[in-house]
Amino acid sequence: MGIIRTDEWIRDHYSNPLEICKKLTTYFPMESSEREIYQYLRVHGMYKPHKEGEEAPLKLLPENIWRVVKKEEDRLKREWNGPSIPIFIFPVDEYNRKIRKEFNGKSGLAFKDKLFLFFSSNNSVDEIKAVFTHEYNHVCRLTKINKSEDNYTLLDSIIIEGLAENAVSEQCGPDQVAGWTKYYTENQVDRLWKNIIEPNQSIFKSERKHDELLYGMGFYPKMVGYCAGYYLVKRYMEKHRLECKDLFKIPSENIIK
Repeated sequence: MGIIRTDEWIRDHYSNPLEICKKLTTYFPMESSEREIYQYLRVHGMYKPHKEGEEAPLKLLPENIWRVVKKEEDRLKREWNGPSIPIFIFPVDEYNRKIRKEFNGKSGLAFKDKLFLFFSSNNSVDEIKAVFTHEYNHVCRLTKINKSEDNYTLLDSIIIEGLAENAVSEQCGPDQVAGWTKYYTENQVDRLWKNIIEPNQSIFKSERKHDELLYGMGFYPKMVGYCAGYYLVKRYMEKHRLECKDLFKIPSENIIK
């Protein structure tokens, strides 16, 4: 299906994102309202209207963004034998402190059958490519692994995040990986895995503690789940001399053995 012309949606309905999300209802379960969709997307980075954007909303995004994403989609779809899915691009919530601090003012949200990208005018072409690579890698993993998303555990989540960021290193270069990959040394990650993540690896995605451990919320070290997943996948690839595309169908339990 490819890139959806959300630039037209943004131009016509920037100040009323519920109108935009009304167009998204056909891509979500039938019981999902435009308000519920918007609230969900807001949590993951979608913009909230502000006065500065009302005069020229498309200036909130890089001018060539749809072309850049389209080119990367074509390339990775061939290389990874990935699915053709609808891709939606919107301005990011620049006031979201976590997104600004942990993800440098950019974000994404991947499903098995669709993909959302959130950017600002400050994001470079390299950053756009890196975010798309990370999120499209999620899509490929979700479509190729034989497991229902309802049964996803913390282990599955850290592996999918670790695989996606290793894909960024592989496809875009080591200098484009997220800053959280450098929060801890490998020895520190080993201890965090053993003491925090491994004892909780079977927690289901639906449980509150799942996100607390994945993102490092509350008293947990920040981004602890992401970091553990990144190093686990990195070591597995190095040991077996594999590329990211070779891991799409490998169960999470096999990667940590």
